[in-house]
Amino acid sequence: MVHAGVRDGADVWAEPVWLLLGVTQCLYLAIQAVLWMRYRSYAPPADDAQLPHLTVIIPAYNEGAMIERSIKSVAEADYPRDKLEILVVDDGSRDDTYFHMERMRRAFPQLVRLIRFPGNRGKRAGLHAGFTAARGEIVLTLDSDSEIDPITLKAMVAPFVADAKVGAVAGRVSVLNRATMLGRMLEVQYALAFDFGRAAQSSYRTVACCPGALSAFRLAVIKPHLDGWMNQSFLGRPVSHGEDQALTNVVLRAGYDTVYQRPAVVHTLAPTKFRPLWKMLTRWDRSYIVEGFSFARFMFSRYRTSNRVLPIVNFVVSNGRIVLLYYGLLLLPQLILSRPSFVIDYGIAALLGAACAALYYLQTERSLRFLYGVAYAVYAFFLLQWTLPWALLTVRDERWGTR
Repeated sequence: MVHAGVRDGADVWAEPVWLLLGVTQCLYLAIQAVLWMRYRSYAPPADDAQLPHLTVIIPAYNEGAMIERSIKSVAEADYPRDKLEILVVDDGSRDDTYFHMERMRRAFPQLVRLIRFPGNRGKRAGLHAGFTAARGEIVLTLDSDSEIDPITLKAMVAPFVADAKVGAVAGRVSVLNRATMLGRMLEVQYALAFDFGRAAQSSYRTVACCPGALSAFRLAVIKPHLDGWMNQSFLGRPVSHGEDQALTNVVLRAGYDTVYQRPAVVHTLAPTKFRPLWKMLTRWDRSYIVEGFSFARFMFSRYRTSNRVLPIVNFVVSNGRIVLLYYGLLLLPQLILSRPSFVIDYGIAALLGAACAALYYLQTERSLRFLYGVAYAVYAFFLLQWTLPWALLTVRDERWGTR
């Protein structure tokens, strides 16, 4: 028990830590907002003759009929047919996925090529097979549970046409299934994490992770590094997850820029229940840890001629916030006992902060669904805050988790 006028070490430190965390979070969001306002997307070339040859790779495992929607959305997109190929990789599916892939190959015989593994090898192996067989100058990767807008392909290649320094492009990820409460919360969260955050990073041309759901790469940049990427290891074990962030680091380390294209939209299936969401976030956090170490190894080097300072600042501040948060959580029980009013005040301030962040969604979408973003902040604080510590403890576990 803490008596009046007597405060132990934990109590002395708890309140300043949470105050510092709050100030840091506010400053971080303010800087992100300024960078976001500087963001500009690239317009596709007016003349189709300027468009590069494009290969779209869709790795699939036990995707069933959804793979048809994914392939069809690409085949019917607005892009010259003589400059497009679609490579669909069946990663040893045990259901009718390959049947649906064959249907699409017959429907679009000039566009669709199939690769079939006799057994499951993992998404990284599927992408590697696609990169190796690709004929296009630009390679776009698309998740098999996703479908794109008609303008997405042109929007994704636009930065490559406009700027030879661009090595990778991240698309905008939107939630396809919004029928559940969790789906509606994730719709707002995806907008904040995948649009607001990546737009800010794109302003200094260092998108930290070009997502597996929709990304594009210069084949000439990544092809020399494919074997190293395929055989990546961490703490003595092969790395199978985080292939998207690992590819992004390959591009950055090679001296090229990574940017974000808001007009290029992909609609992807999101988890609808807690357990699959926990597994997905744990896998993402493991990738964050592994690739964070990878980026830290070269971020202070002269890996490129410009835009080197802000990536370091973002890396240090982002990880500093995480350290402060978990240190504060360790001290939280003592703070609750000694200063319950402070906890209530901080909780109200945190809710207001979440509402301010979610206002971005209101500004862009003109929808009151932004309130689901506040609900997600509460949901994540109590139920999802522990995925990162668990990912750290199990970082050597390479199981996919959601299959």
